[in-house]
Amino acid sequence: MAVLEDADIKTRILQAAKKLFAQQGYDGTSIRQICQEAGANVALVSYHFGGKEKLFAALFTHFFPKQKMDDIDPGMNPVDGVKLVIREVTYFRQGDPHFVSIIQQEITLNSPRIAHIREHVLPTWFYLRKWIAEGREQGYFQYRSLDNVFLSVVGILLMHREQPYWKMVQEEISDLEDLILDMTDFILHGLHYKGDAAT
Repeated sequence: MAVLEDADIKTRILQAAKKLFAQQGYDGTSIRQICQEAGANVALVSYHFGGKEKLFAALFTHFFPKQKMDDIDPGMNPVDGVKLVIREVTYFRQGDPHFVSIIQQEITLNSPRIAHIREHVLPTWFYLRKWIAEGREQGYFQYRSLDNVFLSVVGILLMHREQPYWKMVQEEISDLEDLILDMTDFILHGLHYKGDAAT
């Protein structure tokens, strides 16, 4: 029973930390605030995680979909690979906006915690870059600069569509599947996709 209670309190602390780091930033959030949000004793952060920095790192172990990355076939058709990244990044962004907000804040600040982000997130971007490059080599894509195209695609995938800033010029919130289809069409068009060899 105690093991289940420990797992529950650890999960509550992680959920609280994710929410508050997203809303207030890492530096603007105290251990006391996290424990108050989680309904936990302050000493439990040290007991379960070893402090605030290790609690931040634990967010990635707990919430980042590492198994999906491990299951990727790096040898897949490059068009299928690009489509896979579009789909999975969009599902992740829509499914866990707090976690995505934390990642983007830390990247913007170039914080010391960015090493945790690189370890977990960069493999996705390496795959995307690889597949965009292979797509040109295999005649599916046509573009001038790999760097420019790669960063443009990343920018589309990471665009903050749900922020209140855009409400004045946004007519409706897209269905998730429609959003994925629209972004896929837009990105493949931008890559001057030729052929239908991909599934």
